[in-house]
Amino acid sequence: MTDTTDDIAEEISFQAYDDDCHLLGNLLNDCLMREVGPDFTEKVDRVRLLAQSECNMRLAGVTDAADYLSTQLEKEVSTMELEDAVPLARTFSHYLNLMGIAETHHRYHLLITRTAIRCGVDNVSNQNLRSVQEVGIVLTAHPTQINRRTIQYKFLRIAHLLERNDRTDLTHEDKDLLIEDLVREITSLWQTDELRRRKPTPVDEARGGLHIVEQSLWKAVPHYLRRVSNALKKHTGRSLPLTSTPIKFGSWMGGDRDGNPNVTAKVTRDVSYLARWIAADLYLREVDGLRFELSMSTCSDKLAQFAYNILAHEQQVHDDHHVSWFNQRQKKHSDHVDIPGHPLPYHIPFGADVPGFTGNANDGEADLEMPLLELPLTDGEYRTADIMGYGLIAKATPSLPKAEGLGLQPLKISSPHSSTPTTPKGLAKSGSFKKKSSSESNLNKSSVDRLLHPSLSGRPDIAPYRIVLGHVREKLVNTRRRMEMLLEGLTCDFEQDEYYESTEDLLEPLLLCHESMETTGSEVLADGRIADLIRRISTFGMTLMKLDVRQESDKHTETLDAITEYLGMGTYSEWDEERKIRFLTQELRGKRPLVPPSIEVTPEVQEVLNTFRVAAELGSQSLEAYIISMASEASDVLAVELLQKEARLVVAGELGRPCPGTTLRVVPLFETVKDLRDAGTVIRKLLGIDWYREHLIANHNGHQEVMLGYSDSGKDAGRFTAAWELYKAQEDVVKACQEFGIKGSLRVTEQGEMVQAKFGLAQTSVRQLEIYTTAVLLATLHPPDPPRSPNWRNVMEHISEVSCQNYRNIVFHNEQFLQYFHEATPEAELGNLNIGSRPTRRKKTGGVQQLRAIPWIFAWTQTRLTLPAWLGVGAGLDAVIAKGDRDELQAMYREWPFFQSTIDLIEMVLAKADIPIAKHYDEVLVSPERQQLGAEIREAFHTTEKCVLEVSGHHKLSENNKTLRRLIESRLAYLNPINMLQVEILRRLRQDENNPKLRDALLITINGIAAGMRNTG
Repeated sequence: MTDTTDDIAEEISFQAYDDDCHLLGNLLNDCLMREVGPDFTEKVDRVRLLAQSECNMRLAGVTDAADYLSTQLEKEVSTMELEDAVPLARTFSHYLNLMGIAETHHRYHLLITRTAIRCGVDNVSNQNLRSVQEVGIVLTAHPTQINRRTIQYKFLRIAHLLERNDRTDLTHEDKDLLIEDLVREITSLWQTDELRRRKPTPVDEARGGLHIVEQSLWKAVPHYLRRVSNALKKHTGRSLPLTSTPIKFGSWMGGDRDGNPNVTAKVTRDVSYLARWIAADLYLREVDGLRFELSMSTCSDKLAQFAYNILAHEQQVHDDHHVSWFNQRQKKHSDHVDIPGHPLPYHIPFGADVPGFTGNANDGEADLEMPLLELPLTDGEYRTADIMGYGLIAKATPSLPKAEGLGLQPLKISSPHSSTPTTPKGLAKSGSFKKKSSSESNLNKSSVDRLLHPSLSGRPDIAPYRIVLGHVREKLVNTRRRMEMLLEGLTCDFEQDEYYESTEDLLEPLLLCHESMETTGSEVLADGRIADLIRRISTFGMTLMKLDVRQESDKHTETLDAITEYLGMGTYSEWDEERKIRFLTQELRGKRPLVPPSIEVTPEVQEVLNTFRVAAELGSQSLEAYIISMASEASDVLAVELLQKEARLVVAGELGRPCPGTTLRVVPLFETVKDLRDAGTVIRKLLGIDWYREHLIANHNGHQEVMLGYSDSGKDAGRFTAAWELYKAQEDVVKACQEFGIKGSLRVTEQGEMVQAKFGLAQTSVRQLEIYTTAVLLATLHPPDPPRSPNWRNVMEHISEVSCQNYRNIVFHNEQFLQYFHEATPEAELGNLNIGSRPTRRKKTGGVQQLRAIPWIFAWTQTRLTLPAWLGVGAGLDAVIAKGDRDELQAMYREWPFFQSTIDLIEMVLAKADIPIAKHYDEVLVSPERQQLGAEIREAFHTTEKCVLEVSGHHKLSENNKTLRRLIESRLAYLNPINMLQVEILRRLRQDENNPKLRDALLITINGIAAGMRNTG
C-alpha cells in the first residue's frame, strides 16, 4: 500500500497549519457564496457541523451520542437531491485537498543528510562512498494518481502562494495581493472539471512523468547534491566529485507493457525521443543563461585554444558556403572587406560569443556591443579584429604584448584558399549555414537586423566562454531538432558530430569551462550555475530518465514457442528447465541468427519481436533495464538475453552499423510468495551458468539486479506474510550474489500519487532524496541488526503461516467473498476514473487473482476498511500470544527494526480505518445473506487492533505518532460526509446504471475520499 504522507508523517507546527487551513477554508467558503449561493453554503455548514460533532463524541468515547449524530448525518445525506449532492461532494473534496496542501507545506524538514553522514563516514573515502551508495528511483506507470494534471498544477500554485505568505517582509499591500491570487486560484479550481473525460495514453503518462523533472527535480537535484557535497567535505575533508551523483532516475512510463496492450514498440520509441527532446530543451535554456553570465575574458590556455578552434572551423564552413554563393550570384557583398592573403577568420556565426538573451529589441539597444578580439598572427605579431554582428574585420597593428588574459598561443588558421583544416574534436563538420530549418531561423529574429546593419563601434575583449557555449548551444539546437524529425518519422541527415548523443560529449566542453575558471581564479563562479548544470547533466543525462522495458515472462515463452515450432524443434514451453537452459546457452554462445527473416507469427508475438528491435535500436544509452514480470526460473532471464541478441543481429544487419551501447540489463521480478521463496535458488542457478556470469562481468560490470514485488505477494498471501517473505528473499538473493562475487544495487519504484506527493515541489523533493540517500548509506555503513535470537525466526514463521492461512481462507476459499467484495466496495466503478492507460485486470475473467493489486487496495481504501493491509495479521499474532510468547513479541518489537517497522505500518493503517463507516457500507449495499461475512471481517479487525497494541505496548493506535493521529482526526469532519454520500450514490447507481450524473457524482466522491485518506492503491 502506498501513502502520500501518512507513512512519513513528521512533526509540523499545528498552529501555523491550522491558520493556513482556516485561511484556505474561508476563501473556499467565499467562493461558494459567489458560485452557488448562501442557501447551499448553509447546507455545507450543517453537514460539516453534524460530522464534526459525531467525530468529537466518538473520540471522547460517547458512543451512543456519536451513533445518534451519525444517523442524523446519514438522513441528511440520503434525502439530498442529486443537484445538491454533487456540489457537496466537490466542496468537501476541495476542503480535503486544500488541507493536504497546507499539511505538505508545514511538514518539518529535518536535515538528515548531515546527521546520517556524521554517523560513520569519517573514515570512508569518496571512492568507497561512491561504490556503496547508488540509489535508482524509478517512476512507474501504475495508475494511482487520481487528480488531473491541470488540478495538480493548481495545487502547486496554491502551495507556492502559501510559501510566499510565510515571508515576514511582506507589506500589507503585498498580503492583499497574495490573498487576491489565492482567491483566483481557488475560484479557478472550483470552476475546473476535476474528472478525466478520457483515459490517458501511455505517452500522456510519460509526459506527466517527464514534467516532474522540469517542475521540481530540475531545481532540487543540484541543491540536494550541494548539501551532500558540503556534508561530505565537513566530515571527510573531500567534496562529492562534480560528475558523481548517488541518485539516478528511471521510468516505466512508456516501457511497462505488463498487461497493458496500449504500450507498443512505437510508444517506447516515441517516449524515448520525447525524453531526449525535453532534455535538450532544458539544457538549452541553462546554456543560454550561462552565456549571458560568463562574460569574462580570462581563461586557461586549453579553453582559449578550444575557442579559437571553434572560430577557425566555423570560418572554414562559412568560406565554403560563401564561395559557392559567390559563384552562383557573381557578385560581392559590399560589407565584406577583402584582405589579400589574410589567414584570419573574418566571419563567425552570429551568437557564438553573445548570450541568447539580449534584452527587448524595442528598448533602443538593439545593437549590443560586440567584443574586440586580439588574434595572434605570427610570433610577436598581433592584429586587432573588430567583430561585428556578422563580420570580423582584421586591421594591421604594430606588435603588441601577448594577451595574458586569454593565455593565447599562436594558432594556424587556414584561409579559404589553403587546404581544409582538421576539424577539432567535438566540432560539427557542417556549421550553422547548413541544415537550417525555418523554425530554427526564427529562434532569434533580431539576427536579420544585425546582419543588415552591422555595428562598427569598438568592443571590449572577447569572451571565450561564450564562444564555447555558443557552440554547445548550436549542437543542442540540432539535438532537439533531430528528435523532432525522428518523432515525425522524417529522415534525419545530421552528421553524428553535429548533435549530442551521449552525456560524456555534452559534459566535455562544460567541464573544460569549469576547469578553466578554477585554474584562473574564478572558483566562486565555477561553483555556481555551471556546476549546477554539470550536476544536472551527470544525473539526468541525455534522456532525463532512462526507460525500463517490462514484460511478462509468459510473453517471451510464447515467442520462443513460435520460433522453435517454426524451426521444427518442438514446443519450447513443453521442455523441462534443464533442456531450456541447454538450448538457450547454446544459442547465446553461437554467432548465427536463430530467427529467420521469413518467419510468420501472430500479431502478439510480432509485437514482442518489435519491442526487442526497438530496444536494440535505442540501446543502453536510452534504455536502462529489461524487467521480467512473474519471473520464476533461470530460463526466463536467458530467454530475454537470447531475444536481445537476435534483435541486435537483425538491426545491425539492416542498419549496417553496431547497435548503440550494450544489451540491456535483464532484471527478474519475483512477485508471488512461491517465487519469492525460490528467488535465491533461481539466482544461484543463473549465476552458475558460465556464459551468463561472464556476460555480466564483461557487459554489466559484474552487476545483477533483482526486483522483489510486494503488491502481488500481498494480494496473494496477506501483508504480514508478504513482508516476511520479502525479508527472507532479500537475504537469500544477497547471499547468492556474494557466493559468485556479483554486485547488487537498490532501486526504489514510486507510483501514481506518490510521485506528485514526494517530488511535486522542489523542497519536498530534496527531503525525499535525502531520505533515500540516508537510508542506503546507513544500511551500508551500519547494517540493520539481524534477529537477536534464532527463535525469532521461528516466531515469524508461525505468525506468517497462521496469517497467510487465515487471509486465504477468507479471500480465496470463502465462496461468498468475491460477491461481497463487489457489493461492499466501488471496485467495479473504478475503471471509469480514467486514471491510467492500463486495464484494472490482467485478464477479463477471473476473480481476485486476476485483479491488479492497485485497484484491490484502492477499493478497500474507499470503504475505510483497508482490509489488504491487516487481514490475517490478528490471527497470526493471537496464535503466538496464545502460546505464551507475548514477551518474546514485545522484545522483537523493541529490538528488531524490521519487526518494529512492520508492526508500526500495520498500526498506522489500522488508525486510518473507520469501522462504523465500513459497517455503513455493508448495511446499505451488501445483500443480507453476505452481511454476516462483513461482521466476521470487522471482528477480525478488532482482534488485529488488540494484538497490535499488545505487541507495541501502546494504549491507542498511533500513540507513538501524535502528529499522524491529529492529522487524521482533522480530516474526519470532511471525510465522513463524503463516505456517506458515496454509499447513497452507489445505492442509486446500482438501480440506475446508465445515469451519467450519478456516475460523475460517484467519481467525485472517489476523488474526495482518496484526498482524505491520502492514498489510493
